[in-house]
Order: sequence, then C-alpha cells, then structure tokens
Amino acid sequence: TYLVSLLGIKHVVLAVNKMDLVDFDENIFDKIVSDYKEFVAPLNIPDIPCIPLSALDGDNVVEKSDRTPWYEGPSLLDFLETVPIDQDRDFEDFRYPVQYVLRPNLDFRGFCGKVASGIVRKGDTVMALPSGKTSKVKSIVTYDGELDYAFPPQCVTITLEDEIDVSRGEMLVHPDNLPIADRNFEAMLVWMDEEPMDASKQFYIKHTTNLTRARVDSIRYKVNVNTMEQLSVDNGKLTTDDLPMKLNEIARVVFTTGKELFFDPYQKNKQTGAFILIDPITNNTSAVGMIIDRVDARDMVTEDALAVLNLPELGIGPEHYEAIRSVCKELERQGVSV
Repeated sequence: TYLVSLLGIKHVVLAVNKMDLVDFDENIFDKIVSDYKEFVAPLNIPDIPCIPLSALDGDNVVEKSDRTPWYEGPSLLDFLETVPIDQDRDFEDFRYPVQYVLRPNLDFRGFCGKVASGIVRKGDTVMALPSGKTSKVKSIVTYDGELDYAFPPQCVTITLEDEIDVSRGEMLVHPDNLPIADRNFEAMLVWMDEEPMDASKQFYIKHTTNLTRARVDSIRYKVNVNTMEQLSVDNGKLTTDDLPMKLNEIARVVFTTGKELFFDPYQKNKQTGAFILIDPITNNTSAVGMIIDRVDARDMVTEDALAVLNLPELGIGPEHYEAIRSVCKELERQGVSV
C-alpha cells in the first residue's frame, strides 16, 4: 500500500477475501476495514472502496451476493470496469519532451514526441527549454493527418513557425506555465537492483527523453514499509553502514545531475516527476524515483559537488551560448558531465 501511494495511484480496492470462513459476519468485515483505513490514513489515498469477497464461491466477484445483504456497494468486477481513471491525467500543464527531430526534406522540420501532459493547439505560443526561445505552433502532424489540438497520451509531430534549435531531451512548454529547471532535487527512491547502492557511483538518470549523469548526495531517511517509520542516522535508527539502499528498500534521497532537468513534483505530474537510475557498468535499472521538489544549492553540502558556471556573471553574452552549448554536447558525448 505504501508503494502504491508513492506511485500516486488514487484508487485502491480493499478486497476482504474468505468471508465464507466467518459466515459473512459484517462486524468482522467492519473491523478489518477500520484497521486498514487507520493504517493508510497518512498516505492520503482518496478512493478506497472495501468489498467483502469469497473467491471460492464467487461471492461479490462478478455479481452481487445474496449472502452479504448488508453490503450495498458494487461487485469487484463492476468497480474495476467503471473506475474513473481518465480523470487522473494532468490536462493543465503542457509538457512535451522532444524524442526525435524529423527532417525528411529541406521543407519540413518537426519535433516528434508524446504529449506528457496538458493540451497544445495550433497557434499556441510555446517555449523551448533550455534555450528559452519562443515560437508558435504551425501544425500538429500525425500519420492520419493534421490535428487542431493534441493531449496526453497522444504521440504527434509538432512543427513551429520559426527555425529554433531543439533536440532530443529538450522540452516544449507554454511560456506562462514552466516546469522546475534544476540540477538539485530530492525524491523518494525504490531500489530495484540486487547489488546494494554505491553512493560514490555516478549513475545514469533517465528522465522523460533526457539522459544524463546523476550523483546521490545524501540519503535523508529510509522508510519501514510495515510501520511507515522513518529510519535515519540522525534519529539513531540507522548506522552509517546500514545507510546504502538494498533490494526493495525505499528512501528519501537528494540528487545532483550533470545538467538541468525540467521536472514537476510527482504528485502534480507523474510523467515529468518520474525517473529511473541506470547502473553505468551493468546497464541494469538500479532504481525508480518520484521527485518531491527541488533542493536549494545552499543546502547541498557535499564537498565534491559539481562546479556551476554562471555565464552572465562571467561576462559571456547570449551571442556565445550556441557555441558553448555545442562544446557541452560534445563533452557529454565523450562521457564528461557538464
């Protein structure tokens, strides 16, 4: 249940099985429901229907059972077929991670990708990140023809009225509704690798269509999923040796990435708030993460933090940014995080 809440799943069914063993006693069912709801109250799951079942005899599985006249809700199958999952998408914040630049000829230049969230229409003003350049949507192209608008989870190709430099890993957004752009953030991390975490290792982080290096700066606490207790070195529940994450453990972790990512908190936008960590040696998926929020640079206290170069403070004007960006891309291609 704790993992389900981290994933932002809003509909959870408590199916109380084997009710035939207690003669479909309503009081026993109510006690189980009460104990469960007390346990999950801190997790803020909005929809938890509770259904008494007997899978052996099919009671309340496909059809309502005569042996539970005190239960007035739907059968399990009825609920699963009518749960309103379409309302769980974010149609407010337009986020379009560019997956591929399509240029079949000199007259066409389109940006392919999947609409992660929000709605985009022909004529909308959009901003390309990280450059900050703006243009208007000229057309929204699909295999079946052009569209007047696109919404998640459609895969489309967007063309712009102006020639601006956009490549894979960058993002199109509405200029009045921007994601967070930062290299430092904290997230809830679920460790999925049989090999324990090596905090000194520089992992690859895959976020939307972006791939860069990431370092674990600190583990603030682990979570005991049975009691939801927070375990940390500060409260004496963990030692330094116990801190590295192991298989199936969940923790709140602070990261620094090699370049800025464009993200939203996971609770607000699942598509731009989720990421995976990839082991650079084995290529295994080491962990999945859900971003909580950015972390201010002044709160990053690691001695080996990556240096930050502020180009305006160094007297380097915008006319040189394209050349600098080209140098950075070449360094990253050669494995140097910038």
